[in-house]
Amino acid sequence: MSATPTPHPKGTAGGNRRRRRGPRTWLAALPLLAFTGLCFGIPLGAIAFGAVTRTDPATGAVRPTGEHLARSLQGPYLGSLIGSVQLSALTALVGGLLGVLIAQAVVTSRSTALRSAALTASGVLANFGGVPLAFAFIATVGISGVVTQLADLGGLGWSLYSFTGLTVVYLYFLIPLMVLVIAPALDGLRPQWREAAQNNGATAGQFWRHVGLPVLAPSLLGGFVLLFGTAFAAHATAAALVGGSVPLVTLKIADALSGNVLTGQENVALALGLDMILIAGLVMAVYLPLQRRSARWLR
Repeated sequence: MSATPTPHPKGTAGGNRRRRRGPRTWLAALPLLAFTGLCFGIPLGAIAFGAVTRTDPATGAVRPTGEHLARSLQGPYLGSLIGSVQLSALTALVGGLLGVLIAQAVVTSRSTALRSAALTASGVLANFGGVPLAFAFIATVGISGVVTQLADLGGLGWSLYSFTGLTVVYLYFLIPLMVLVIAPALDGLRPQWREAAQNNGATAGQFWRHVGLPVLAPSLLGGFVLLFGTAFAAHATAAALVGGSVPLVTLKIADALSGNVLTGQENVALALGLDMILIAGLVMAVYLPLQRRSARWLR
């Protein structure tokens, strides 16, 4: 009678191999960890230190204080945080919805040329921003823009230099970004799932309600969070386009650092930066687990 093999107990060769792999993995990750600590950890520490300390101008003594953080959550500073969150949430919602529709049309298209052109254009447009994007919109739909003059948009109440105008500009690069994010997830929906649903008498709406959307939900929510974070951190486009007419936290930070409104507000700017980092950290804390869960479904 042959002996049945038994699994390795704890502490035997299998466990030893797993333990030996651990240090090697950490050693391989050390350069990345060192780079992250140098490029992100040191600036984060400097921002946090400046946000919670105060330097006496007479003696140079540094002492802890919560004044800067308290001021960053009051008055116009709080209004700028709320304005940034509102703008980011709106553009992420609209951009995510339109991006999903475009990506679905591209993925289901039988034209390879259309798919290649759409994804290539999305990659270019998703990285087009800053002052060049603001100038392009000013020349096109600004007060004296070509389209504004031809279509008399001013008579219809259109203004590029407003919350609505800034929303349209942000959608220019957020929609392509959503296309790039959600297209792989749509590709991961197996045709066998749709065929099985049809064979069991399910309609297209029932397939999306019970199969498609539950599988895509992590990717959809992750894409929304990514778009929110991108819009929340954008600065150059808004600074070149609306200046201070739309309250945004990135513009308030720039004004505080440069002393455009009040001098000696550098620590308040650091406190606002810390507020943004905390919000961005919450955003990424939601985004990363959702992406891992989606990857398990779509492998």
